[in-house]
Amino acid sequence: MKATLKSLRDSNANPAVSIFVKTHREHPANEKDSIALKNQLKIAEERLTNEYDKRTATTILDNIYKKTNELNHNHNLDTLAIFASTDDVQVIRMPIDTTERVMISHRFATRDLVRDMASAVHYYAVVLTREGARLIEASNDRVVREFDKEDDVQSNMENIRFPIENNGLYTTGDSGTDRSSNNESSYLKEFFNQVDKSVQELWGEHKMPLVAIGDAKNIGYYKEVCDRPDNIIATVSNATKLEDGSAQHIIDSVQEAVESYRKSLHQAAMGEIDKARGANMLQTDLQEVYRSAFQGVGETIYVRRGYIQSAKIDEKAQTLSISDDSTTEGVTDDAVGEIIEHVINNGGKAVFLPENIMGKDQPIALVTRY
Repeated sequence: MKATLKSLRDSNANPAVSIFVKTHREHPANEKDSIALKNQLKIAEERLTNEYDKRTATTILDNIYKKTNELNHNHNLDTLAIFASTDDVQVIRMPIDTTERVMISHRFATRDLVRDMASAVHYYAVVLTREGARLIEASNDRVVREFDKEDDVQSNMENIRFPIENNGLYTTGDSGTDRSSNNESSYLKEFFNQVDKSVQELWGEHKMPLVAIGDAKNIGYYKEVCDRPDNIIATVSNATKLEDGSAQHIIDSVQEAVESYRKSLHQAAMGEIDKARGANMLQTDLQEVYRSAFQGVGETIYVRRGYIQSAKIDEKAQTLSISDDSTTEGVTDDAVGEIIEHVINNGGKAVFLPENIMGKDQPIALVTRY
């Protein structure tokens, strides 16, 4: 997802069409999603037809309809995002809430999505039992997907696809197998080692942290044999229905652990801010922050959640003047979003912190590279 958003963020197109549709995960609510999509596509069609030449409008609309006509709304998440130009169309299901709208500009409307993705804890949850293993991708408290053997993302895997069954020498159903404690542990460790190889292969594509779920013994075995134990951000040993519970039930079961991890990230962030302040590498004045971000000096931008500031920006002079009226000509309604994009485009990262940690007196802070 992050790679896709970066690619879209770096793209320039004329026009760049961004369409956002509110969707639903469950039946029968998702029966309305096709109508919601048609309504937004109608708006896009009217705008393209009125604002651009016939060839441009027809090319983009044909590309959009080719992609959207194939959609199975039973696989929807919370938002359907469509990014289209004359050259390409990207259709993305997202586990976040956005306002339904159609935006046409020379850049794709990814700013809100970047904010939401950067403020979320995005992780894999590996479910470990003696009989098998499941893998679920989640963002905060929402399931993105549970990996299935038929998924395209697993089609070219070298290792075993999820869900993985334990077909080794030891399973709970074996009656003639030596069930000594040593044999049991060695068989399970070998199975969890195979599971981890699959986890690591998928991890290599996305670099997401991992939550391990199972009984204490199985989690212990997995941590012994996994290649990247430091990547495990939490373990949960009290979850129920590990084999037949829904993916959302599993993710609901780990939220206390995820929230604990989130708090640890907040504490680490404040530590980094204090460290940078002591080294004279911290900027909190919005004008200084903008100039450093524009020049590519920003290493990490820390922003209070929900902080938006309108301002007039002069890129040639590298100046930013705060304005309380976003409707004034030449005023950008979200100068903070501009700063965030500069930091990310220059190889930095954005971290969003709650108001109780980053208060009104310091809504933004930039740690510089030097």
